[in-house]
Amino acid sequence: MFFFSTNKPVLKDLIPDGHIDIHSHLLPGIDDGAQTFQDSLRLTRALQDFGMTEIITTPHIIQHVWDNTHEQIVSNKNTTALELKKNNVNLPFQAAAEYLMNDQFVRLFQSHDLLTLKDNYVLVEMSYINAPIQLYLILFDLQVAGYIPVLAHPERYLFYHKNFNEYVKLKRAGCLFQLNLLAVVGYYGDGITKIAEQLLAKGMYSYVGSDVHHDKHIAAFEQKVKMKDLVPLKETIVNNQFFKIE
Repeated sequence: MFFFSTNKPVLKDLIPDGHIDIHSHLLPGIDDGAQTFQDSLRLTRALQDFGMTEIITTPHIIQHVWDNTHEQIVSNKNTTALELKKNNVNLPFQAAAEYLMNDQFVRLFQSHDLLTLKDNYVLVEMSYINAPIQLYLILFDLQVAGYIPVLAHPERYLFYHKNFNEYVKLKRAGCLFQLNLLAVVGYYGDGITKIAEQLLAKGMYSYVGSDVHHDKHIAAFEQKVKMKDLVPLKETIVNNQFFKIE
């Protein structure tokens, strides 16, 4: 159980003006995020109200589940961005992808067909059940191909919680870590919040993301942060300026 003072800030108040969100699921009808354009509009407006002025949305690419292609994502993004402007939502709205690390992903990066967050930075994830058998080979080959892996929400992989050294190994293997902001309010459970706090304290996160899929995620930004030391969190949030469009 977490004990925290009542004067802890709510999460949305930690989002600085001009923040760039690098992980969300705002494109309509393409994965388990927004299902309609009205969903996309509502969620994007909410993020904008929190202080986010640029968005890189990241639909899933998971073989046999969300078989999105580079071309489908770009087409959906272009249509959505145009409709957002028609509805007076004026902000840079880009799209990358969140890639499940599997055999299909290997084929994609070997053919250099990845949608990156910026330059050669690519958002990757694992199954919540277990890590890929060839995880470290995939990470090695990905970097040989010229990409930098940004691992989405490492705090959510429960199979690492009892062996913190696995996080150290991932960092040594070249992974950058992206914190899901909702972890700091306990949205995914206290165990995940605890691991996130440990990773933050050790300076292991490089970036943060909202990972917004739906209205419940937006509502959670109104909850109070459960962490004692806010300095590492604030510093990591600021790092997202790296993705600012020049």
